[in-house]
Amino acid sequence: MFPDAMNAVEIAAPGDADALQMTRRPVPVPRHDEILIRIAYAGVNRPDVLQRKGSYAPPPSASDLPGLEASGEIVGLGAGVTRWRKGQMVCALLPGGGYAEYAVCHADHALRIPRGMNLREGACLPETAFTVWSNVVQRGGLKGGERFLVHGGTSGIGMMAIQIAHALGARVFATAGSDAKCAAIAGLGATAINYRSEDFTKRLASEGGADLILDMVGGSYIPRNVRTLAPDGRLVMIAFLEGPKVELNFAQIMARRLTLTGSTLRPQSDTAKAEIADALRKKLWPLIASGAVGVTIDSQFDLAEASDAHRRMESSEHVGKIVLKVAGD
Repeated sequence: MFPDAMNAVEIAAPGDADALQMTRRPVPVPRHDEILIRIAYAGVNRPDVLQRKGSYAPPPSASDLPGLEASGEIVGLGAGVTRWRKGQMVCALLPGGGYAEYAVCHADHALRIPRGMNLREGACLPETAFTVWSNVVQRGGLKGGERFLVHGGTSGIGMMAIQIAHALGARVFATAGSDAKCAAIAGLGATAINYRSEDFTKRLASEGGADLILDMVGGSYIPRNVRTLAPDGRLVMIAFLEGPKVELNFAQIMARRLTLTGSTLRPQSDTAKAEIADALRKKLWPLIASGAVGVTIDSQFDLAEASDAHRRMESSEHVGKIVLKVAGD
């Protein structure tokens, strides 16, 4: 059994990190096709920061609490759920609500913790793995032997993208803003480019250009990315830290047959997310079990320290994932 109320972190009002406040909320009740998870750990992601600032509203049916990924024990099953049973340990992509002791999600958006990983590592997988796999492999169509560039190489997304691309046989390049971060990138098998001292466009031009670029910076990087692409290259946008609006000459897109695309994960349908989860289960989870792909954890904070976790995220000094400890293993 579980209690009627739980500890959670809510956004008191849009604002800085101090807007995150501990509160008491009713334990959510799983609806049809949903499971209830007693959360052990929750991952911290950039969309959480955007939601806190008031610029990334949750879907109408989702919890208003931040938190898009977590790990823990299944303690409740909604009507129609047959693939899970109570007591199983999972990691899950959440529509929201991860900064709490309990959360619900669609049954098809949960996955077993990969072999060889613990709950803390598992909590760092869903948002990152769903995002990278769907954008790099499915949307971007990365193939072995292609040249792949990812910006923000030491973010959770960046480090996952490097490892997946490397496992698929691509030549991987990644940008970062310090020698220490570049060393971390190189340790994952990528060619590191310090964007403070080297022009990534010139570096990739000397290699023949990038076949695929994954970018979360946007702004001034968008025209530079277009110049960096090889003929028939693809640019996939997943965020806009510098903003989404730029002036762009589409003649070069036509002349070199370039593809510009992108996606956001949270607004996609339950069916679309379930299809991504199925691909992860079949193709990525074996790579994790083999040791080819892993998780780098930068830091851990208690649930009550969510504000400090957000400050760490916004400092951009982190290397890898930031995680909240809710209940522990």
